[in-house]
Formats: sequence, C-alpha cells, structure tokens
Amino acid sequence: MSFAGAMAVAMTVDALLGWPGPLFARIGHPVTWIGRLISILDRNWNRSTDAPSIRRVAGVTAALLVIGVCVGIGWIMEAALVPGWSRVVLLGILAWPMVALRSLYDHVVAVAQPLQSGDLKAARLAVAQIVGRDPATLDEAGIARAAIESLAENASDGVVAPVFWGALFGLPGIVGYKAVNTLDSMIGHRSERHLYFGWAAARIDDIANFIPARLTGFLFALVSLRVPDALSCMVRDANRHRSVNAGWPEAAMAGALGVRLSGPRSYHGSVTNEPWLNDGARDPLAADVRQGLMLYIRAMLLLGGLLVALALA
Repeated sequence: MSFAGAMAVAMTVDALLGWPGPLFARIGHPVTWIGRLISILDRNWNRSTDAPSIRRVAGVTAALLVIGVCVGIGWIMEAALVPGWSRVVLLGILAWPMVALRSLYDHVVAVAQPLQSGDLKAARLAVAQIVGRDPATLDEAGIARAAIESLAENASDGVVAPVFWGALFGLPGIVGYKAVNTLDSMIGHRSERHLYFGWAAARIDDIANFIPARLTGFLFALVSLRVPDALSCMVRDANRHRSVNAGWPEAAMAGALGVRLSGPRSYHGSVTNEPWLNDGARDPLAADVRQGLMLYIRAMLLLGGLLVALALA
C-alpha cells in the first residue's frame, strides 16, 4: 500500500508547512493552475446564446477534459518515479499541494481568535473568507456556526476526499479529485450562467465525495467525547441537509459538540430556511469553535494513523 504511505507523507508535510506564502507568490498553486484552465473553457465554451442542451454538452466535455488532463499529468509524473521507499516519499511530496489540512486549520483559527476576544467585526471579516453567507448579519452564534460548518465540510472536501482517492489510485487519483472539486467550486452552481454548463461538474463532485463525506463523519464521531451522540445525530440528521454529502460531517460535528448547526442563513440579502442539524441543542459559541478544531486535529491524526497502518500492512 505505497499509495497509503504517500498520503500519510503528504498530510505530514502539509501539517508542518502548509503552502508557504513565498512559494505561492512565486509559482501559485496547482489549484490556481487548474482554475485557469477551467476559466478559459468557461469563457470560450459557455455561451449564453447557445441552447441549454448545447451548454450542458459543452459543460460535460469541459469537465471530462479538465479531469482527463489532470489525471494524465498525475499518471506521467507517477510513472517517472523509481520503485522503493524513495518513491513513497516523492509521491507524498508531489501530493502535498492537494491536501488543505493546514490551510483549513489556519482559516478557522483566524475566526476563533477574534471571536473569543469579543471582536465581532474582525471575526466577521475572517469568516467571510471561508463562507458565502452575509457576514454583517451574523452574531456570535452565527459566526461560530459558520466556522464550525466550514471546518466540518472542508475537512471532507479538502483533506479526507483527496487523501481517500490518492490512497486508492495514487497521484492520478488525488490530482483528478482536485480537478473535480475545483470544477464544482468554480462552475458547479445553480446560477443562471452555470445551471447547464456546470451540471456535470456538480454531479461528478457529488459522486466523488459520497464515500469521503461519510468517512469524515465517522472519523469525527469516533474521536469525539460524545461518540453515541455524534453517531446518532449523523445517522438521524445527515440527510436533512441541502447537500447529499456535507450533512454527514456537519451532523457528526454537531452531535460531537452538542450544538445545533445549519438552519436559516442569509445569502446576498436573501434568507434560506435550511433545517437544523441537532435541533433542540444549544447554539454554538466561541469556545465551541476551539473544541471543533481539537476534534478536527484528532480526526486527522486518526486518519493519518490508519494510512500508516495500511502502508505497513
């Protein structure tokens, strides 16, 4: 299971280094490279004058092209490596940029710190970097809820899912997943422009995250201090979420922390009445964001331990 070992290396390197700012300033990031390709295809192939059926076909073609190019590059890079433990380490280093373990932690900490000190203005600015809802409408509970939900969902999308596909298929798997996830974040929206062109991107992302989202929920539950509560909340409420996948880690996190998540929220001045996860529990506070971060750390340690065990087996 050299792929599992490589993913453990990738997680370790990212936990220690993240993606350094000077490196980003010099060469960018693989996600930004993928994003440029998606932007070119969106700009040239997604024409408002075309019929919906043509725009959908164009979107399917664009998604398959981006994924195919990324998988192909991953395969070429992996094939160039020689066998042995050095291959495992090099695979891990090449996979490192696809794992957002440190970045996610840092973004949520940036919300937790001002929130705990009572600086709601700074906390709103920080939470606006990781969620799309209107920050001006958020009180302490709203900010804490948004941060915890983002932590739970992105633990799946940003860490567990890429590591899962990398452990199965190596560099082509993790790079291919990152292409899928970037496609969904850029064009997989139900907006007027992307309703048809982004249809395939959203569907492929749902499929790619189906198992990782549920795995993330179980990881949160297993490392929590409220294992029965986390498991029961996840099983009971996960499917109430608007997303087929995000409800699993979010519901597990809600049960583990003993708080309610999701619920009504405002986007661009419009309120959406989402159902509550763990309804009846108290609203989260600043301290719960810190508890969520500790839960995240334990879950990622468990995931890393499982990868090492698979590699040694």
